[in-house]
Amino acid sequence: MDGGWPGPWFWAGGYDVAREVLQRGTAAVLVVAFWAVLRQWRPLLGVRGLTPVAGVVARSSWRSAPSVLRWWRSDRFVVGLGGAGAGLAALLVAGVPQRGPWWVTTIAFLVLWAAYLSVVNVGGRFYGFGWESLLCEVTFLVAFLGSSGEGVAPPLVVLLLVRWCLFRVELGAGLIKVRGDRAWRRLTALDFHHETQPLPGPFSWHAHHLPRWWHRVEVVGNHVTQLVVPFAFFAPQPVASVAGGLVVLTQAWLVVTGNFAWLNWLTIVLGASLVGDASWAWLGERVGVGPGPAGADDAAAAGGPVALVVVVLAVGALLVVLSWRPARNLVARRQLMNASFEPLRLVNAYGAFGTVSRRRDEVVLEGSTARYPGPEDWVEYAFRGKPGDVTRRPPQVAPYHLRLDWQMWFLALGSPEVGWFEVLLLRLLQADAATLRLLRADPFAHDPAGPAPRWVRARLFRYRFSTREERRGTGAWWVRRELAVLVEPVDLARMRRLLGPGA
Repeated sequence: MDGGWPGPWFWAGGYDVAREVLQRGTAAVLVVAFWAVLRQWRPLLGVRGLTPVAGVVARSSWRSAPSVLRWWRSDRFVVGLGGAGAGLAALLVAGVPQRGPWWVTTIAFLVLWAAYLSVVNVGGRFYGFGWESLLCEVTFLVAFLGSSGEGVAPPLVVLLLVRWCLFRVELGAGLIKVRGDRAWRRLTALDFHHETQPLPGPFSWHAHHLPRWWHRVEVVGNHVTQLVVPFAFFAPQPVASVAGGLVVLTQAWLVVTGNFAWLNWLTIVLGASLVGDASWAWLGERVGVGPGPAGADDAAAAGGPVALVVVVLAVGALLVVLSWRPARNLVARRQLMNASFEPLRLVNAYGAFGTVSRRRDEVVLEGSTARYPGPEDWVEYAFRGKPGDVTRRPPQVAPYHLRLDWQMWFLALGSPEVGWFEVLLLRLLQADAATLRLLRADPFAHDPAGPAPRWVRARLFRYRFSTREERRGTGAWWVRRELAVLVEPVDLARMRRLLGPGA
């Protein structure tokens, strides 16, 4: 049933492009997220994973962490879930469900939300990142934007909730910085951060060597964008479009200078959704691609399905109620960073890098096939993203999320939970194929002594970016020096005794 109720105010005329950006952009991120489930679940959380999901499930309850994986969690099921989720998300990127009635699009996104929430809620430390909750929240929100195939404008309530989400992402990150580390207040944080961030990217070395006055400009720009600009998200156009454009630009700089999984990419999607159709049309005329979209205001005046109105109003009321604790967290003296206040992760608290590391330490894993290895008998395991070989340029991996590489960064910072790391050493000694696929290469794949090392060990190194002079002279992107042997050489028998018969 179509009609004018509840009136034109309910429908956000002039935001057709925003809906497309939100739905297709979120779906694109979901493709990446579910692809990571397909590729990484088995070695990380599978039956022989570093932290098997059965143990994670045993430490929580349905009420605190609802998940379909409490009933079905075989490796085959979860890998199938990842593949099916990536496939359904790809259809949404192509706009196929959006051609039908609104409820088809809504169901598609809600299925993806429930599936990914199920993974996150039992993913333990390997899924303990703020952008996991952000993806859950945004996926739930865009499910209620309606369908472009019906010729109806998106509901204003949902677009305002999207802006409220982006407001918490940006302001939360800004407040946690100025509250957490005096380097942000002194404008010196980016003297270190490009070098010490979890996974530097291809241009991080260049960003690190920019003049110090530019690093001050970066920090000031960050503070303005995260502490001032968010209040313009709710302003009339074209102010909101300008605010959204600033978010897109600053997040694009973060994409260029680092690898933060899909955090920046999804924030770009949220920022671009602030831009109205009139601004897109203006931009299109400037770059010569036509006058842009039209007809949204007519669609708004025509009203939309009553069932969609009822559902949106009910969902909006629920999310407003759930927003109380995240809103209070923003003004709390002890602000929580990347916290969920309810198990469905519908309205969350966000923040990033409340403290900045001044030095970079890396755990380097090595193996040897020699019976009595000498210094020259050890071979280094190469990870896909984290620094290792000093001559290798940091790669671009985002928006893909290398979960093991991130945990290795936390390990070097002194993470107290090392049980997963001990299992990793065991899997390397066993030449476990699934685990080795998490790495860039298996150094023993073609070793005449056999595919598995006799010994593995871990050494701790201090890394820094090479200077321009060192780079010209040696070709190295990094300079490193050994600090300590973190784990003395261990063999398979000793690791099995340490971890027990079930390892």
